[in-house]
Parts: sequence; structure tokens; C-alpha cells
Amino acid sequence: MRILFAGGGTAGHINPALAIAGFIRDKEPDAEILFIGNKDGMEQRLVPREGFKIESITISGFKRKMTPKAMLENLKTAVRAVTASSEAKKIIKDFNPDICVGTGGYVSGPVLRTAAKLGIPTVVHEQNAYPGVTNKMLSKTAKVVMLAVEDAKKHFDSNCNFVTTGNPVRKEIISADKITSRKELNLDDRPVVLSFGGSLGARKINEAVASLIARSGKDKKYQHIHAYGQYGKWFPDLVKEKGADISVCDNLDIREYINDMPRCLAAADVVVCRAGAITLSELQVQGKPSVLIPSPNVAENHQYHNAMALVNAGAAAVIEEKDLTEEALTKAVDALLESPHKLKSYEANAKKMAITDANERIYSVIKKILQKDKCKAINK
Repeated sequence: MRILFAGGGTAGHINPALAIAGFIRDKEPDAEILFIGNKDGMEQRLVPREGFKIESITISGFKRKMTPKAMLENLKTAVRAVTASSEAKKIIKDFNPDICVGTGGYVSGPVLRTAAKLGIPTVVHEQNAYPGVTNKMLSKTAKVVMLAVEDAKKHFDSNCNFVTTGNPVRKEIISADKITSRKELNLDDRPVVLSFGGSLGARKINEAVASLIARSGKDKKYQHIHAYGQYGKWFPDLVKEKGADISVCDNLDIREYINDMPRCLAAADVVVCRAGAITLSELQVQGKPSVLIPSPNVAENHQYHNAMALVNAGAAAVIEEKDLTEEALTKAVDALLESPHKLKSYEANAKKMAITDANERIYSVIKKILQKDKCKAINK
């Protein structure tokens, strides 16, 4: 099997491709796997780290603003769209893949379009409840559109061939145990709140959660794990201003990063976080009630749609960033932790949404397409 992956720009597009590729490598060690990424994208660091080869094209997205600077960038993007297709064509012809898998991001566009024109079967994996523009466009020529969330189907052309596969979730997340994780983190039987806003840190989340953490530092009611991110180094001082010194509060675990997310997630009773697709899939697998704060700074406001899929299933509460205050967040967390019935209901509903065999489903889709393609070739 020779398989080409195209996806990049954000970890939300890269990590699913890496998870799928890793599963295929385990199943078929002789499979030849190649990634195509943006020349300046984070995939240039993440893909080689996992032991896969990557080739590069230069591509960018269109700016929505109509400022002179944005218009100049859009002109450059239009030129890159043409040159990127030419670059992709050369790479595809040299590699000669049996199938091409796109996981979203600007780089998927020219690669999958070119592959389809060359007669190579393509498949698209959409991680979000509200699909991106690139995947909606590519779905028209894809053999199969693989969905993480059933709700996404209504946003595509009804003639597409859909299969709900879920999002690939790390095996460490799936297997993490609550009791064991709490022991390893030296946590007791009090409720545990886990909060984070991404590796860089989300200022709005940091500001809103500070009062809840300070209150816990004083009344010891909750245990709290919080990651304030690279740009949130001011956070411990903010908590101190609100009356709690995290250096002397043994029920507060405040860090810049969470490097042991499987353990911290398993230990939590309630999670406060953004609504990225992979994060939500991890919440579902672990059956974690959550208070979701969708980022408003993403394409098509897709995090809001991701969050609402859980809200509508009775698995989460949502606070839009425009409505986020210290009081609103504290009230939402208290409402869950002070209602055992609601907490258990959210846990059960989150687990109902979980798909733990996404890699197997995606692998099965790819194998079926290759088998059909092989049969067609024989019958010609």
C-alpha cells in the first residue's frame, strides 16, 4: 500500500493524519506513507518526529478583510494556488500513491484536487461538526467523506458518500483510569476541576477561571489543575491578587503546560476548555462533563458548532467568549459539581457520543476503496 496524506496548518489537522498513519504502519509495516505539508507549517516539525517522510508545497489561505495589506496577501495566495498544484502534481507523480487522504487545512486543497485529476482515489476526513471550506470543496470528488460527528453531514452535498468514523483518539487517553490517575497525582476524594486554554494560553479563560481557583485555594472545596500557557505567566500573580497563594495551596496544581494530559483528564470530574474537535473526542472517550468556551477566532466559528453537538446531547455546558465572566464560569462549574445527578447524566451522555475505534473504521474505509479499485483494474 502506498498512501499519501495531506493536511496541515494546525495540530487539529495534523494529529488525526498522524494517528491514522501510525495505525496503518502498525497494521501494515511494509506500507509506504508520505505526507505533503505546507513549507512553513508546524507539520514540518510534527511529521518527522513521528518517523514519517514529508514533502512540501507553498500555499496560504485567503484573508477576509479588505485592507490593502490583505488584498496584497490574497493576490499572493491566488498565485500560490496555481504553483502549489504544480508542486503537488510533481510529488504525486513521483510517489505514485494508491490513495490520497486529506485531513483539512489549506494544503489539502491542491493535493487532493490534483490527485483526483490524476485518477487517484481520494478520501476526506472532517474532524469538526461544521466542516471547513476546503473539505466541503474536496468532498465533491472524494470517494468517501469520513465524519467525526454525524451532525456534519447536513453541511455537505447530499450526494456525498458518508461514513461516520469519529476522530482518532490516542490510546493513552482511552486506557487512562480515574482511580489510578488520582493516586499518581496525589489527589484525594474532593472534586477535581481541570482547565486549560491551549499551549499558548487563552487570556479570557485564564481571567475567568482565576476567581474559582482563588476561592478553592481559600475554602479547599475543590482540587484544581490548570494550565495557563506560554503567554499566561502572569496568571499566578492574578490568583494571588484574588487572595490565594498557589505555592502554599496543596489543592491547586497550576502549571504552564499539561504534559500528562491522559492522566489529568482521567482524574477530572469537570473540564473547562476550548472546543477543538480532538479535545472534544477525548472528553467523550473519558466521559467527562465539561464547560466549553469555544474560540471565536477560528474559521466558520466551527468550535461553537463542535460545542453545541455536545450541548444538544446533554453532555456539556457552553459559555460563548462574549458572555464569559468570572461569575458565569464559577456558576457553571458549581452547577455541575453540586448536582450529582446532572454530573452522572453528562458523563453517560458524553460516553454515548464516544467512538473508540476510529482508527479501525478509517483503516477499513481505505482498504475497501483500494480493494474496489483493484477489482476495477482487473476487470478492465
